[in-house]
Amino acid sequence: MSGPLNGVKVIELGSLGPGPFTGMMLADAGADVLCLIGPNPAAPSLLNRSRKSVGCNLKHPEGVALLLDLVKDADILIEGYRPGVTERLGVGPDACLAVNPALVYGRMTGFGQEGPLAKRAGHDINYIALSGALWPLGREGERPMFPINFLGDFGGGGMLLGFGVLAALLEAKVSGKGQVVDAAMVDGAATISTFLYGMIETGFWEVERGVNLLDSGAHFYEVYETKDGKYVAVGAVESQFYALLLKGLGLDAATLPSQMDRSSWRTMKEQFTKIFASKTRDEWTEIFADVDACVTPVLSPLEAATHPWNAEREVFSTVGGISQPNPSPRYSRTPAKIQSPEFSFADGTDERLGEWGVDADRLATLRESGAIF
Repeated sequence: MSGPLNGVKVIELGSLGPGPFTGMMLADAGADVLCLIGPNPAAPSLLNRSRKSVGCNLKHPEGVALLLDLVKDADILIEGYRPGVTERLGVGPDACLAVNPALVYGRMTGFGQEGPLAKRAGHDINYIALSGALWPLGREGERPMFPINFLGDFGGGGMLLGFGVLAALLEAKVSGKGQVVDAAMVDGAATISTFLYGMIETGFWEVERGVNLLDSGAHFYEVYETKDGKYVAVGAVESQFYALLLKGLGLDAATLPSQMDRSSWRTMKEQFTKIFASKTRDEWTEIFADVDACVTPVLSPLEAATHPWNAEREVFSTVGGISQPNPSPRYSRTPAKIQSPEFSFADGTDERLGEWGVDADRLATLRESGAIF
């Protein structure tokens, strides 16, 4: 293993979306992540890379006993079930902290462990809707547009859980006491929106979507279609970048309205739209290649993986025959890496449990009883 979390031991109770994303991030960063999955696993996913899976039936008393024994040697446990599920199984926070008082017990849900919606079903779109983060996303006069499931599941979910358990682990190393980390996607999506609340409070941001600086209201922060049906992204917010943008477009700043004159944004956008449609995406990329005008091509996921700019920085790599993003952030002394391709169903049961101190005789007994598979 390599990475800054080398030596940190994590138990991951297999789940969907944000839970595996947290497990992937911890494992990429060098943590020893033991992923326990039940008899009906989800479909294979790149989020399951850098670790192998252990088939463990937590509805079997011996499976529960096994988990509680493993917890004794763990630093962190993460789970992504509905509130109350691990308690009913006998592996909730009280049971785990009883055998390891220094354990950090991380919980990933949509609406949180408590509150009127705690046990309600939902998905990313529901969590970001309730948090206020969905409302601003979209164009003027149109309904809000959800950003796939990036904002709730991963930005406000998996990353929040990863930050939370590592912060709690640092504290546990000082106090010797573990705690429960309640990571809810509603909370995380709201936290991500903090800057927006500040701009609304100061009057800089209108609650109406699609009329503001960063939500497609401004002509200098927008996506434009090019002659070949592709797109370029423009983010020339600062005046010095805007001046270079105008120059690249062949426009004379002296004949145009002030950049921040909101009354002119709509007509300026119409003008920009016509100009960008006159050349292909690659032609505009070449024009702005060495210019600080904040103009970049909009790449598809497949294009991004092979684009020369990303290739030079090694943003992506091919592991197990699949092109995928490399771990981030980057560490100067203890680099993270993709430790192994995504796991297949229960591909590491004997090997991984052996590494965590379960001897061959107990493995045989557990398998015979149906507690592991």
